[in-house]
Amino acid sequence: AMGFPDPTYTDGYVISKPPRSPRLFWHYDWFAWEDPTAYDATPQQVFLMYYLSDTRPTNGCLRAVPGSHIHHNALHDLIAEPHSRGLSEAGANGAATTTRPDELDIPVRAGDLLIGDARLLHATHANDSEARRTVITLWFQPDFAGLPDRIKAQMVAKTHAIPDAWPADLRASVASLNPVYEGDADPYGRSLY
Repeated sequence: AMGFPDPTYTDGYVISKPPRSPRLFWHYDWFAWEDPTAYDATPQQVFLMYYLSDTRPTNGCLRAVPGSHIHHNALHDLIAEPHSRGLSEAGANGAATTTRPDELDIPVRAGDLLIGDARLLHATHANDSEARRTVITLWFQPDFAGLPDRIKAQMVAKTHAIPDAWPADLRASVASLNPVYEGDADPYGRSLY
């Protein structure tokens, strides 16, 4: 429905925000900003977040800066590389956890699916409730065939192995979505997840 007939899938995670936990810092989930195609309007990677619980600002809902996936934002200059030691060590006192005048809260209900561009600046509110806030996050590349070779190589390098214990039909269905790259380009050498 989004106009991408052959998406690929690399990996997924269950992310659970414990009760009484702090804000998640501002970050983006893209690794190839130095590639000229990183600023194209078409997303190179998207996250699909399937929420298992209702979210709101008081229990850690997602926050995002609209348009930050394709336009420079002052916050880009203030945060460290995403998912890096520098960013996590910045703690609650730095720009990485501030409330932004241009941020938007994204509350959802259990069962909702949120689709976002990996380049989007996003964070979460603190979970001030007594209950966990859980989401399943899946990473897809809408148009793998159209990606530059080095990005293709990185996507293949970050693809998780399918567990041997899975039934053969489930293994085959996931494997059919995994990216395949047979070129000789070097991957970027880092993965944000």
